[in-house]
Order: sequence, then structure tokens, then C-alpha cells
Amino acid sequence: MAVPLLAGLAALGWTASRPAQAPKISETAAAPPPPIILPLEPEDWRGAIDYRALDARIQAMMADRTMEGLAIAVVENGRLSFVRGYGLTSPQDGEKVDADTIFRWASLSKTVAGTLSARLAEDGVFSLADPLGKFGTSLRLPGDAQNALTVEQLLSQRTGLPRNAYDGWLEGGRDPREIRASLAAVPLLCAPGACHSYQNIAYDTIREVVETTTHRPYAEEARQRLFLPLGMTSTTIGMEGLRAAKHWARPSRNRRAAPLLDAYYRVPAAAGVNSNVVDLARWMQAQMGQAPAVLPTKVLADIQRPRVHTGRPYGNSPLGRSLEHPGYGLGMRSFTYKGHRLVGHSGAVTGYRSTMMFDPATKTGVVMLWNSESSLPFKLQAEVFDRAYQLPFNDWLRLESDGSNLAP
Repeated sequence: MAVPLLAGLAALGWTASRPAQAPKISETAAAPPPPIILPLEPEDWRGAIDYRALDARIQAMMADRTMEGLAIAVVENGRLSFVRGYGLTSPQDGEKVDADTIFRWASLSKTVAGTLSARLAEDGVFSLADPLGKFGTSLRLPGDAQNALTVEQLLSQRTGLPRNAYDGWLEGGRDPREIRASLAAVPLLCAPGACHSYQNIAYDTIREVVETTTHRPYAEEARQRLFLPLGMTSTTIGMEGLRAAKHWARPSRNRRAAPLLDAYYRVPAAAGVNSNVVDLARWMQAQMGQAPAVLPTKVLADIQRPRVHTGRPYGNSPLGRSLEHPGYGLGMRSFTYKGHRLVGHSGAVTGYRSTMMFDPATKTGVVMLWNSESSLPFKLQAEVFDRAYQLPFNDWLRLESDGSNLAP
């Protein structure tokens, strides 16, 4: 039987009514969320996808030694159709993962930075075409190129820096602002704005832009403008938000505990968000256009429009080769899969992985959070879309193979 929980906006399709106009942020934050029913049990699963068959595939996947715990939600036609938890929150004495379990988003957090920036630009706080030199950030590029690099180019990963520049310094404990200043000495791959090169430390420069222009901490701005209006009541930014949660998944690796590290929490715009899978599903629904009072159509178009061609984020694997025309928007990836345009992002930090992928045209998509370093759920995405598109079964998981990891 379905379990009642608390949720957010009617615009997401979680309740029967829809507000006539956008509420003020303060009013939205103060309003108690209405009760909803989550499709947690087989009798409540709904949609064109055969969820009993999908559930069986997931249970087989969870038996793999690389998996620990996982939470998944599927949205069909904009409606939450399937929510399920599997496995445990930790290898030692863990609880069962359920819809309330909190995980790290890792680099999926970049979708929040891109979305928040697009919303602030729509509200006239700054322009996506503004050069970073206008905001006095800590980022330095060779030849003072940071003065001309625009907000839009930063968010679409076009700094010109080598991939993941100085991430090792961040993991070694150095201050992100200090590292950003040191990037001035790094030889560029291309002229800033000319090519895609994935970043974390440089990407977090957008946090400084947001804080300078709004005079409010980045985490609070995201909470007030996005999380609270969308009813994302479990969502936080930072390590303390994770550790303070009543039920949170501990990091693991191959059925053994892994350390909980704070390095990427120190670049919160790049990798700082935590939530349960229900809130991540809400986030995906908002990106589908289900919450226009919070994210208008124009803002979504700005976020999701690919602005630069990228390499294959899943490499030369079968999944990587199946995702054609990869591009990057404002903290958002896009692909073509079997003739359908898909949008989303994934993430990876020590002991955690995450993913969100959806079809904007059909408003169908999947989100997953898991506390291990397995690549299997990335492959499961393709099985979900094959079922949604009623394509012949393809064994993407290949559970008898070597299980080698894919890069998110």
C-alpha cells in the first residue's frame, strides 16, 4: 500500500490544484506542504513501463558485489510513477534504503548552479553575457582571460583549462580560492570560450558571482529560490546537511566502508548538494517544465540548450557509443538516444554516484542515487528508456561481464 509523505508544489503534479500565479518566495517557504502519495509498492506503480520487470532487473543488479544501496525514481509523462529503495545505507549494520534516505548528488549539483544562475539572469540580477571580470572573482586564467570569460561560458565548461584542473590539489586540502588564483599558470587547451573542458574548482567560481550579486550565501540563495519553492524539503548543500539527516547513506566501495571526504563540498556549486531520491525526482520534474512558476520555459531553454560539443561522458563503452551528439548547456548535458533527445547529468565522489536523465518531449525520465562506486546504474538508464520507448530488450547491465567502471 502507498505511504503518505510531504511534498511541494502543485505545479509538479503531486497534488490536484495548481497556483494561478507565482507565489512570493517568502510565502512559498512558509506554506506547509500538502500530503502526497508515493508509488512505493507494486500496486501503486503506474505507467507504460513494466515496473515489475524493471524491479527484477534492479534486484539482480543489487546482487553484484559493486553495489551497496540504491534509491530510484521514474517519472512518466511528468508524473511520478515508480519509487523504490534497495540495499543498505552502509556495509556495517546499515538500514534499508528507502525513499527518505539521503545521498550526495556530487556533480549532479552543477544542474543547480546552472539553473540558479539562469533564474537570477531572468530576474535581472546579472546577465549570462556578463564577463567574470565584472564580479572580482578569485578565478585567474592565463593572460587575464578571466576578465573576458562570460558567465555563460563558465557554466558551459568553456574555460579552456585542461580537464579537472587541479582537482588533486582540492583533494589534498588546499583552499579553492587559492587554487583558482593558481590557474593563471596552467597552459590552456584552447582559447577560453572555444572548447569544452570539464571543471570542478573553476566551475565553483559561479558561487562567488551569486554571492556577490545577491549578498546572500550560495546555499541559502539556492534554498530560497529553488529548493523551498519546489518542495524539496530534504535537500541541503554541504557536509553538515548530510550528516545531520536522520537517515543517510554512508559511502562504500565493493561492500566495504569508504571515507566520507569533504573536498568537493568545498566547491558546493560543483558538487555540494544532498537529498533523497524523491526530491531529486521533483528536481527532474521541474526541469521537465512541471513547475513554471519557479522555472519558466525561457529559463529551462537557457539551461538545457547545448552550447558546446563534448566528448562522450561514458567513454567508448556501449552506453557511451549509444548517446550521440553529446553537448553541454548551463550545467546540463544533452544527447540523442535512438532518435530521442535526452537531458541530464551524473556525478561521482568517493563512495557515491548519482544520475538524472530525461526526455523533455515526453516528460519521462529516471533519477538514481547510490552509495558505492559501481557503474551499473548508469547502464540501467538505457534499459529504462528502452522500456519507455517500447524497444526490444537489450541487456545493458551484462551482469556476467567484468563490471569495469564508466566515468560519469
